[in-house]
Amino acid sequence: MALKNIESVPGGPGEPGSGLIQLITADGVRVAEPAYDALVADIDGAALQGLYEDMVVVRRIDSEATALQRQGELALWPPLLGQEAAQIGSGRALRSDDFVFSSYRENAVAYCRGVDLTDILRVWRGNASSGWDPYAINMATPQVIIGAQTLHATGYAMGILNDGDDAVAVSYFGDGATSQGDVNEAMVFAASFQAPVIFFCQNNHWAISEPVGLQAHVPIANRAPGFGIPSVRVDGNDVLACLAVTRQALARARSGGGPTFIEAVTYRMGPHTTADDPTRYRDANELEDWAAKDPLKRLEAHLDSQGLFDEAFTATVKAKADAVAAELRAGCLGMSEPAPSDVFKHVYSTPNSWLDRQQDHYERYLSSFADSASSDGNS
Repeated sequence: MALKNIESVPGGPGEPGSGLIQLITADGVRVAEPAYDALVADIDGAALQGLYEDMVVVRRIDSEATALQRQGELALWPPLLGQEAAQIGSGRALRSDDFVFSSYRENAVAYCRGVDLTDILRVWRGNASSGWDPYAINMATPQVIIGAQTLHATGYAMGILNDGDDAVAVSYFGDGATSQGDVNEAMVFAASFQAPVIFFCQNNHWAISEPVGLQAHVPIANRAPGFGIPSVRVDGNDVLACLAVTRQALARARSGGGPTFIEAVTYRMGPHTTADDPTRYRDANELEDWAAKDPLKRLEAHLDSQGLFDEAFTATVKAKADAVAAELRAGCLGMSEPAPSDVFKHVYSTPNSWLDRQQDHYERYLSSFADSASSDGNS
């Protein structure tokens, strides 16, 4: 059976739930979209340059982390190559008191939230059970269980309602996660209680080795209205459009309008993780087609057409990316090794005698090796 590519599903531009919202074309041309232009009216040339710098920096973070994994310094790494616009555009729309619940690929969102660069790598180096303090940056540590973070976000959003606050919870997940029961259950609760939560689906076309057309014969965004949740489908390689639709969803949630489902149509240009070989299941021509829609190249072309992409600017961006990469590498190589008993830390929030007993047994077991070595040395 031939698998239908979701891009072939008909739908007029600008039609919520089917057509793609686009403000900058793949060629870098700014196009009018009356329903969304006002949402980004404040984004001038300098702001666009800032968004471009963000995308260059996070792409450099991604490539540096990939290199560290290939050099044996990380056990694994989930690349985000090609998805920079979706993550930066949405991430820069958030307020500091909004709370993010992500999967394991949203390192660009973590960068926007201000996470320490070294903390991004701790889990992937096997140095810690989680990367950072969630409450320090209002972003939960990455969720590896597919789709579970949507329930966490919805529960947090229901708490926001109970507190009478106007913050918003945002959950990031991929197209494959939409087949999980957790995602659908989260939407049921979000719609029922009109929780201030945004479901941000990055449709990168591949759930590991399965194409999106296998599970979605209509646009994924079309599912949300069935739960009573308004949805929008955006060009996920257009950072300005992603910023606009996220701002719209945030405004709706803050004003009591409840949840929104955003499908950002993008493409995973790298492997699912560094343990994956996409050449085994992906046509090279498909990758070439999407490389022509590269989110960085598109904004670069737009900035150049506005006279905002000169040598001084590119040199500044390169220097920032180089500095970030150097900091990331130094932080990775400079991590102190955890003590064996650290595995017992942070399992429970309060003292637990059962866990204390396990730790005592484990430490006595480890000490037996030192005792044995000492005895051998004296014999």
